Amino acid sequence: MNYLAHLFLAQSNADSYFGNLLGDFQKGLDMSLINHSVKNGLANHILVDKFTDQHRAVRFSKSLFSNERKRFSGVALDVLYDHFLIEHWHLYTQTEFDVFKHRSYQLLQQNLPVMPVRMQYVMNNIINHDWFAHYQSLQGTAQALDNISKRIRFKNQFSGIGKEIEDNYTELEQLFLEFFPELIEHVANNALESQPGSLNNKLR
Repeated sequence: MNYLAHLFLAQSNADSYFGNLLGDFQKGLDMSLINHSVKNGLANHILVDKFTDQHRAVRFSKSLFSNERKRFSGVALDVLYDHFLIEHWHLYTQTEFDVFKHRSYQLLQQNLPVMPVRMQYVMNNIINHDWFAHYQSLQGTAQALDNISKRIRFKNQFSGIGKEIEDNYTELEQLFLEFFPELIEHVANNALESQPGSLNNKLR
């Protein structure tokens, strides 16, 4: 899952947000310096990623991409799922998307000084360039994927994957709508973060 979805599945506090995004930046990190709440958030991140990777709808979604781009299908789906989450936001929460987005940026800023350097860099870009706003449109999502392709250090055919998403958009969307409620239920049932202001409260 990508950044927005991980935050949506987190608790509504700064340490949980830190932990739920730390999974992509934890390499080389001294875990003894991380508090209990952040560690629980990290555990939730791992739970989400494991469930996502094994889900039948996600696996089938990957098969819809061409052989040339299939190796990048997981990355493409991560970003696309943030787009689909925004498109169907009203199905999962009564909180307005813009309210959630701005609150998320505020919570992320609280732990910026103690984040790993690479994570600080990415979080600053998310906040300062309003990445989540770009995911609201398919065009913005495709541009985000093209930007990722430019950071890959070897020759690849990732650029232009947005066209394949567009061609398979309806089916990919339906597969997301099958998958995401099951992910929400999985996170709630495991309750690795059991503080007030949790996912269950958010969905009322």
